[in-house]
Amino acid sequence: MIRCKPLLGTYVEISVDQGSNEAIENAFIAIKRVESLMSFHNPNSELSQINARSHFEAVEIHDWTFEVLSIAKDIHQASNGLFDCGVGAKLQTAGLLPNHHDNESTEYGGLEDLILIKPNIVSSKKPLQLDLGGIAKGFAVDKAVETLQAAGVNSGSVNAGGDLRVFGSIPQAVTVRHPSNSKELVNAGTLENGAIASSGLYYTHSHLSHIINPADMQHIQFGESYSVVAPQCVHADALTKVIAISRNMEHSCLTQFSAQALRIAA
Repeated sequence: MIRCKPLLGTYVEISVDQGSNEAIENAFIAIKRVESLMSFHNPNSELSQINARSHFEAVEIHDWTFEVLSIAKDIHQASNGLFDCGVGAKLQTAGLLPNHHDNESTEYGGLEDLILIKPNIVSSKKPLQLDLGGIAKGFAVDKAVETLQAAGVNSGSVNAGGDLRVFGSIPQAVTVRHPSNSKELVNAGTLENGAIASSGLYYTHSHLSHIINPADMQHIQFGESYSVVAPQCVHADALTKVIAISRNMEHSCLTQFSAQALRIAA
């Protein structure tokens, strides 16, 4: 059984070997919940509230938002700052993200300035423009899989625009878009009980990349693509940014999150 819906700025496909429509619909509901909580494009999302208010006051947030921010800070530390969601202002300036608020700080902070006060409460030392786009998409995929498994679905997959997680005892063939031709698929082997995510500039409509190097806040350009395989999609997606920026296929943080990297040349 296969169902597909437009969510997370892409198309999300859920495939199961056997299961009810209710189980699949509940998985889509979990994805919608993540989107409503963590979308940069929604001025009323919890993420937008964190960006607008956390440097003034403590902000109470949902368990899931807190969990994603905690994971983001862990990867930020493990990657020595190469992964940092605090690049929203740079993407706004490039016209790649909307500007919802009048806050026009000359100095925005990053994940190191975000304070996890206690479960579900955060604040910030500086104004923030966090963009959780990719890591939240990976988290949404994981939550959908958890929902399906809780409903008794034995095997299947959730694919959100290239953020893919498969579960069950049947290995599934995995393909990755060729960086020079988005219509061409490259065989990446098989995957069993794991996730894969990719970063490439397949659909860049301007001369500016959507991937920012936090060290100098510059858009990075590259012709190849980078994929990461990990047990969970939330880690796989975030780590593709680390690999794309560092060009280090054996970065130490891969081992920390039980991940492996794949590079496809242009």
